[in-house]
Amino acid sequence: MDSSKKNTPAQVEVADLFRQFGPAYRQSHHLPLGHLRTMNAIECCRTAALGGHVEQCDVCGHIRISYNSCRNRHCPKCQSLPREKWLAARKRDLLPVEYFHLVFTIPDLLNPLALRNQRVVYDLLFKAASEALLTLSKDPKHLGAEIGFLSILHTWGQNLMDHPHLHCLVPGGGLSLKGQRWISSRGGFFIPVKVLSRLFRGKFLFYLKQSYRAGKLKFVGRVCWLGDKREFQKMLDQLYRKQWVLYCKPPFRSPEQVLEYLGRYTHRVAIANHRLVKVEDGKVTFRWRDYGDGNKNKQMTLEAFEFIRRFLLHILPDNFVKIRHYGLLSNRNRKTKLRRCQNILGNTSNGKQQSTESVGWEELLFKLTGIDPRLCPCCKKGRMVTREILSPQGHAPPRKVRWVA
Repeated sequence: MDSSKKNTPAQVEVADLFRQFGPAYRQSHHLPLGHLRTMNAIECCRTAALGGHVEQCDVCGHIRISYNSCRNRHCPKCQSLPREKWLAARKRDLLPVEYFHLVFTIPDLLNPLALRNQRVVYDLLFKAASEALLTLSKDPKHLGAEIGFLSILHTWGQNLMDHPHLHCLVPGGGLSLKGQRWISSRGGFFIPVKVLSRLFRGKFLFYLKQSYRAGKLKFVGRVCWLGDKREFQKMLDQLYRKQWVLYCKPPFRSPEQVLEYLGRYTHRVAIANHRLVKVEDGKVTFRWRDYGDGNKNKQMTLEAFEFIRRFLLHILPDNFVKIRHYGLLSNRNRKTKLRRCQNILGNTSNGKQQSTESVGWEELLFKLTGIDPRLCPCCKKGRMVTREILSPQGHAPPRKVRWVA
């Protein structure tokens, strides 16, 4: 029996770690406001600090107290419903073709610079990858069509260290440049990985040089030496000589597989609570997968402060968009060119699905999962009715909250 599984139900959560070690960590470290807000939100999530409501069954009288969610996008407990709602909306955009999963990664040499210039470097990652895909797909030598795809930014590896990379989901084909027919990619093949990797590398480094010349990059701490123009050029030369990693997974064969993939990647945070094993003697043990050792499942133990430091590496800048749509899936093309593709491919039903924007969370949860949060968990017959609103207690993060069961 795997001993780690016995610890899983022990209610070890990131919130517990922040509540136990967060005050001392904040006192000994100078943290940005965004990090402080995120820590505070996760600590308060679904506690009396955010308030809540008291529900009572209208049949058996069972009482249930539900506290409000923090809704912070980095909170491990607040992603399920937003993910399901987002997936329901994306289902309308699916095409009856195979899909490719591409992963764009920048070299480790750039990680320290990216960490100190997150907004600039992550934007360049999106820009270089999207332009490379759009440019090569329009080339008649490769596809000769306009494609559509979405890109999802992840900044972590399994060990919680900084590892910025983009997951891109690309349909196997596109709309002809005249907009009259669908052009399919060759079966199981999209664009040569080496060609795409070289163009991605060239575009990223070109835009990085532009950002440097425009004074948009900060050189502090471990990267202060890059403020010297000659040192920065040496780094660029080294990066041009490296072969950048671009990974293309085998294509998905059905829309169901695509949705399953999206559910795993879109609203993921740096580490989920279920990966935490135990907290003992000021140390945190969690499960991770070692890709460098045959994808073996292992356990890693870190000092609590080091665990918090690694978690905070992945707090994105305020208002930074980590899921972006391009080409046929962009907002300006979704209702025109994408619908044209669906008509050409004989797949018009997806576009007529009901929007989930105005649906209440209880109804949406029941529709998507079959779980009715309004059903009494005790007698299984009555309905839970709100009897009292609980006001927030103590200091709470300054943002809107919603009720959760």
